[in-house]
Amino acid sequence: MSAKEYVAEVLEYVKESSPGQSEFYQAATEVFESLVPLLEEDDRYREHGILERIVTPERSIIFRVTWVDDSGRIRSNLGYRVQFNSAIGPYKGGLRFHPTVNLGIVKFLGFEQIYKNALTGLPIGGGKGGSNFDPKGKSDKEIMAFCQAFMSELFHHMGQTRDVPAGDIGVGAKEIGYMFGEYKRLTMRFEGAMTGKQIIWGGSLARKEATGYGSVYFAENILKHYGLEIKGKICTVSGAGNVAIYTIEKLKKMGALPVTCSDSKGTIYHPRGVDLNTLKAIKEVGRESLEKYAHIHKDATYIPLHQYPEGGHAVWNIPCDVAFPSATQNELTLVDAKNLVNNGCILVNEGANMPSTPEAIAYLKANGVYFGPAKAANAGGVAVSQLEMAQNASMQSWSFTEVDSRLFEIMKNIFNTAMNTSREFGEEGDLLMGANIAGFRRVANAMIDQGAV
Repeated sequence: MSAKEYVAEVLEYVKESSPGQSEFYQAATEVFESLVPLLEEDDRYREHGILERIVTPERSIIFRVTWVDDSGRIRSNLGYRVQFNSAIGPYKGGLRFHPTVNLGIVKFLGFEQIYKNALTGLPIGGGKGGSNFDPKGKSDKEIMAFCQAFMSELFHHMGQTRDVPAGDIGVGAKEIGYMFGEYKRLTMRFEGAMTGKQIIWGGSLARKEATGYGSVYFAENILKHYGLEIKGKICTVSGAGNVAIYTIEKLKKMGALPVTCSDSKGTIYHPRGVDLNTLKAIKEVGRESLEKYAHIHKDATYIPLHQYPEGGHAVWNIPCDVAFPSATQNELTLVDAKNLVNNGCILVNEGANMPSTPEAIAYLKANGVYFGPAKAANAGGVAVSQLEMAQNASMQSWSFTEVDSRLFEIMKNIFNTAMNTSREFGEEGDLLMGANIAGFRRVANAMIDQGAV
């Protein structure tokens, strides 16, 4: 059986064993198909059944979360934690609170986390979790009630050397605080069992900025490799959460011009550059719609969601040099990729998890657009989460400059690892393949060393 046939066989198993989990299947397909050159070269991975093992979580936990809302009504949600792989360290990955969360979404995110974490070079395994609870429109009291109820089950499976959750969509410092407080109460331990904490009780400086900053550092490394620079580049950014906001902030600091941001209702296009103070006030303080931004800045255009071109998204129909999809999975489609190419985009750098569809990626590559894959480009957040774990373990607190400096070096090393691996397999510049092989090889070799576990 050829390597391609072996991959196809395992992917068929994934489809049969995880029906209806399209995002998980998409993530597995992207990784496994890029591993063919490695599998052709080294038979050990097939002999040890690594593909079949690595695509199956070590543990999937599904639980009921029961809480009481402000009206006294008992509410119920589903909670998830998928502990995917611990070959190189304790499970590490965020918790997502959003109505779209289901087992397939959590498995896709956890599977991606394995390779992303491995690429950092740090000792952390892959995991992910969350709930279909929607914090939007909920009072602080309701959010606290839910978080405490969620943690009353999850704490059984956590610990600083076992599983260390962080935040993700819908889970910020407030939610982390409520959950950590409950964890501490239930376990009677103050330990680094969660990351993304507030600075005064064990958090790390630069954690909030890390994914966005790291994404820009990765893009800068790509451009430098081809004799270009980020300074002066017009950039489009999707999203208006932590990743997008701090991508925009770092781009401005490095002399680029970020001209867009977006949320679930529409897109802001501001030709002279997104105003960070306004964006932070609307999204970090007020948690309001971006439509308010255009009322404050009359030279900015607000494009409602229903006005998006059919099959595409307004943010990717705006001329740019570099695009940073930083919102959610599969947000950049084939139509969007064509618009980006037509408008002169030279680099797409993924800040969110799997934000580009396979068809979009193929089109971008075929048309000479440089591509920064998510598992490499957005690894900054989990990298600084591990630095937070290190600070907690040593009972130290590092300066913002020190953490940011370490982040810069980690992103540079990730780029070099992906680029060198792509060169090793005769596809120099294919960072998607390079990142997948490099991340897989580190985890797979550890699994072989540890035997049939």
